[in-house]
Parts: sequence; C-alpha cells; structure tokens
Amino acid sequence: MHTTYLRDLFNLHRSKVIFGILLLALTAHETHAQGIGYRRKHLEYYDDKPIHYGILFAVPFTRFNIKHSNDFIPKDSAYVIQSPTSAAFRMGFIVNAFLTDHFDLRTTPSVSLYDRNVKFNYPNGTEKTEKRESTWIEIPIMLKYKSLRRVNSRMYMLAGATLGLETNVKRSRGGSGSGRLDTKSSDVSLDFGVGYEQFFEFFKFSPELRFSQGLTNMYQPTKNSTGVGIQKMTTHTVTLYLNFE
Repeated sequence: MHTTYLRDLFNLHRSKVIFGILLLALTAHETHAQGIGYRRKHLEYYDDKPIHYGILFAVPFTRFNIKHSNDFIPKDSAYVIQSPTSAAFRMGFIVNAFLTDHFDLRTTPSVSLYDRNVKFNYPNGTEKTEKRESTWIEIPIMLKYKSLRRVNSRMYMLAGATLGLETNVKRSRGGSGSGRLDTKSSDVSLDFGVGYEQFFEFFKFSPELRFSQGLTNMYQPTKNSTGVGIQKMTTHTVTLYLNFE
C-alpha cells in the first residue's frame, strides 16, 4: 500500500509539472504573437484633412491605335502600318479632396514627354518611321474609391477623364513634298486604374497602375501621300505611377 501511494504521488507530481510547462509555453507563445502583431499606425488622422497635396513620377508606355482607311490597299504603297509601344516620362503634382470615407475627388496635373512613332513597312524591304516627339500638359479629373484602412495600408480604384494639350507643336505645312505625318495637338482620354496606399511616419506612398484610352482621332489629313492608308489614330497608354503625399 505504501509503495502504491508513493507511485501515485509521483505520477500526480509529474502531471502537474508537465501541465505547468505547457502553460508556460502557451503563455510565452501568446506574448510573442502579441508582440509580432502590434504595428504602429502612422498618420493616424490623415483622413481628417479635407485636401491633400503631393507629387508624382510616372513611366507611361504609349502607342497609337491605328485604323486603316479604304485607300490602304489600292493607294498606299506600304503593306504594314503600325505603332510600336515606347516608354515616356511624366511628372506632376497631386490634389486630392476628401468626399466620404470611401470616395475622393482627385486631379494630377502633369507634364509628359512622349515619343510616339508610326512605322511603315514596304514590299521591297524598306522601312520608314514617323517620330512624334512631343511635350504634353495633361489634366485629369478622377473619382477615387478607397477601401477601409488596415493599420497602414489600403487599396483603391479610380476612374475619370483627362484633357491633354501639346505645348511644343511643330507642324509641316502639309504640302505634297513635305512627306510628314501630322497629328492633332489636343486629346481627350478615358482613364481607369488601381493602386495601393502605404502610410509611413511622415508621408504616404502609393504605387498605381493606370490605363488611358484616347477618344480623339489624332490623325491630321494632309495633301501629301504619307498616311493615305490611315483613317483614325487614337492614343493608348499604360502608366506606372509613384505617388508621394
């Protein structure tokens, strides 16, 4: 009886020890998890201000969407007319007005340096490229929808329209001997995009991807034969933005 009592006492003591070790392990794990889960909320009262300002840098990838005319086959000596995608540069500033917890009104006036080209391929193997190097002032008006903020980050979508004006207009006179392809100096486009906001201690950083589809026919008919096979040219641009507010 005495031996059995001692064995039972030992087993009870061992169970308490094991339980105590498990409890300490769970407590330590919970404390560690709470330490990892805590994140400081930067710019906590950011949305309390009605208007925010910022700057942007962007890399647009742009080209012309070309629609051929009825004279492309019978009158144009080129058998392929295309516009390859080219990279550009854009910089500007941001004005963002708070509307509701989910909607903002946003404009990003900017200056863009474009290099759009139209390439003609001929049956004899020769090529001709019409370069449209230009500087544009662009003024978009966008409606922005933003998700609820999760500590220091949130997603957003935006859509709107942009007015573009070319500033360094250089035109040919359109004579038969000029051989230049002319384009118009103003454009209107529909824009939509998606972005991600990350709040830091002193500023908010927002990478954004935006798509722009031009509505204006940029082709300017001339008296020369260049572009006789073109009926319509519209701009198409995909832009990566780096926004700082």
